[in-house]
Amino acid sequence: MTTTADRATADASSLAEAARRNLWMHFTRHSTYDETDVPVIVRGEGPYIWDARGKRYLDGLAGLFAVQVGHGREELAEAAARQTKQLAYFPLWGHAHPAAIELATRLASAAPGDLNRVFFTVSGGESVETAWKLAKQYFKLVGKPGKHKVISRALAYHGTSQGALSITGIPGAKADFEPLVPSTLRVPNTNFYRAPEHADDYEAYGRWAADRIEQAIEFEGADTVAAVFLEPVQNTGGCFVPPPGYFARVREICDKHDVLLVSDEVICAFGRVGYDFAAKRYGYQPDIITTAKGLTSGYAPLGAVLASERLMEPFTRGETTFMHGSTYGGHPVSCAVALANLDLIEREGLYEHVLTRESAFRSTLDKLTDLPIVGDVRGAGFFYGIELVKDKATKETFSAAESERVLRGFLSDALFDAGLYCRADDRAEPVVQLSPPLVCDQPQFDEMEQILRDTLTRAWQLL
Repeated sequence: MTTTADRATADASSLAEAARRNLWMHFTRHSTYDETDVPVIVRGEGPYIWDARGKRYLDGLAGLFAVQVGHGREELAEAAARQTKQLAYFPLWGHAHPAAIELATRLASAAPGDLNRVFFTVSGGESVETAWKLAKQYFKLVGKPGKHKVISRALAYHGTSQGALSITGIPGAKADFEPLVPSTLRVPNTNFYRAPEHADDYEAYGRWAADRIEQAIEFEGADTVAAVFLEPVQNTGGCFVPPPGYFARVREICDKHDVLLVSDEVICAFGRVGYDFAAKRYGYQPDIITTAKGLTSGYAPLGAVLASERLMEPFTRGETTFMHGSTYGGHPVSCAVALANLDLIEREGLYEHVLTRESAFRSTLDKLTDLPIVGDVRGAGFFYGIELVKDKATKETFSAAESERVLRGFLSDALFDAGLYCRADDRAEPVVQLSPPLVCDQPQFDEMEQILRDTLTRAWQLL
């Protein structure tokens, strides 16, 4: 007799086979699934997800740094349904609709300084692309047409479109798509664990890293540099937190050379580090903020670029137009979901929850530093990276072969099989990244630590 479990297994296998045949997954080595099934996630509730076979996993990455309020929140689905019934779609090309107006007003009110102008996009990469185009045209309009270059940090990820990928500082992510857009420059990031200078003085190291930005501007010529793109906490490489005074110095440099400071908060905004905008946490005033992900908690695709009044002013005169946009930027349903999501975050006090519980999360992860494979734990809020090493005393990292064997060949699958969805990443030094939904608390922190402890102990034995 066929049981319910048998039917579920058959359905799961059928879905996995259809995915293998027809679905081109993102950033995926498809040969991985020549002999194994594609994981198929079918349901989510709170900080957990379930696969097609009914197995539960802790979502340690909030989908992709996005699901701030957790999965299965009916009020967000209801907001989408209400808006769909009222106005399912209309573009923002010379027209407006109430959901976009209300959301733009709300974001402008919350943003630091006079970032009162909100340009909606569909994704984080599109927000970055928009910000660069805006910077280029702005300087042309104010009589400085040579200012078009962009500075970003080593290993920083800013998106996959041709412009955003050019700003991205991960060589391996770019090689297959070159030549890319010219005029992008790289400066050091703020990975104090591997500081090449001032390794004994965190604040001095931050000053040194910021000064490399001024050095790059002066080398290129300030009349050619339009913007500096920086994440408040850099994701790739494992959550590089800014040293004290770093952003104050960057702001000073940008003001001195008339260079725009773009705060890329696609990951860090809307609670990931305990604030609506991460620039507030680190005490600096950007000229532009790029966002996406947590704006809707991933329940609908939406991004936004927040720009200062200074940048908008030349676009308000005569026939000047920003010749940029997209079909779905500021989609009414996505805007309605974003509004409901921000309501939910405020009603449940999730920003305060992150700030109150971040030390407990950090101290729980710090327990892992007794393992020989764990070199460093770093991050802020609910956003942490665990750097893995071959030798703690020398900080020796994995060879390419070891990374292939330990991270791709074992760790990624082993963590998932143990019930934790997170990311084992070797785009820089090998790290495990954790960015769970903001509704998590000590039971989930402990669950992550226990799964990581067991799995990393086994991974060490493969070195």
